[in-house]
Amino acid sequence: MQRKTIQRQIILDTLKNFSTHPTVDELYLEIQKIHPAISKTTIYRNLRQLAQGGEIGQVALTNDVERYDKRTEHHYHFQCKECKALFDVDVASIQGINEKVEEKHGFQVDEHNILFKGICLRCKKNQ
Repeated sequence: MQRKTIQRQIILDTLKNFSTHPTVDELYLEIQKIHPAISKTTIYRNLRQLAQGGEIGQVALTNDVERYDKRTEHHYHFQCKECKALFDVDVASIQGINEKVEEKHGFQVDEHNILFKGICLRCKKNQ
């Protein structure tokens, strides 16, 4: 169990107020509005620890910076190709996909992540 600090709680509360999946820089800018004494290094370190402890999710995308997720249960994501925003996709997990990959390729599959890409509603309306 990790030590609960005021900084860690501020970071966690700020993350929970985001409707998308912020980067360290986005969290830092938001936290600075109210708590200018908290450094970006403190935010980064605490995010890593929270993710390692399973209190938040960490989303690593190819050719993109790490993003953080307030949701820890298994779910999928959608990334807009225009604005690069990352959204949760609430659909049922694909049943048996891990087992199918194991059967076909002989891999031991512990988990899977699926990322949908396209244009979000906001960008679609602006086109």
